Amino acid sequence: MNPVEPIRDPKKILAIKRNLRESGNIRNYLLFVMGINTSLRISDLCSLKVSDVIDQKGNIKDYLFVKEKKTGRNAKIYLNEVVKQALNSYLESVKAIDPGAYLFKSERSSKPLERVRVWTMIQDWVKEAGLEGERYGTHSLRKTWGYQARKQGVPIEQISEKLGHRSVTVTKRYIGINQEEINNIEKEICI
Repeated sequence: MNPVEPIRDPKKILAIKRNLRESGNIRNYLLFVMGINTSLRISDLCSLKVSDVIDQKGNIKDYLFVKEKKTGRNAKIYLNEVVKQALNSYLESVKAIDPGAYLFKSERSSKPLERVRVWTMIQDWVKEAGLEGERYGTHSLRKTWGYQARKQGVPIEQISEKLGHRSVTVTKRYIGINQEEINNIEKEICI
C-alpha cells in the first residue's frame, strides 16, 4: 500500500466541504467531516452504527466510544460542534432512523461503505477541490487531523497520544512534515 498525504491547505478542506454540501449528498459530507475531526481509521469509521452517535432519546451524544479494530484500543472521542452539525443534517435527512443501522451505509444495500469505495470517493473529492500532485486516500482523513492539529500548535506528544502512536517519531513522519515545509522554515529563521 502506498503512503498518502494529509490535506495540508485549510482552503482545500473548506472547498471539499463546500463541494460536498452543494452536491446534496449529506452522507458523504458527514463522512468527510467525521473523518477529519475524529481521526478514526476508515475501517472504524465505516463500522459505526447510528446507536454509536445518538442516545435512546434520539439526541446526539457528546462522546463516541470505539474499540479500534487495528489496535484493540478503546477510544473515547469527543464529537465537536462541526461533527454534531453534520450529524444533525444527516439524521434529519434520513426518513427512518434505525439505531442498529450503519451510519455510512452503502447506497445499494444495508451494509457499510467499503474502504475501496471510500477511496474512490476521496479521489473525486480531492480532484474536484484542485488537489493534485500528491497521493490521497482513506488514511488522508486521519492524517489531516494530525497535520492540522500540529499547525494549530497542539504539542506533538498530544497528537501522538490521540493517534495511538507508540512514539513521537512515528507521529512526525505520519503527519507529513515534508522537505518544502523544512525549506520554508529555513527561509523564516534568520539568526
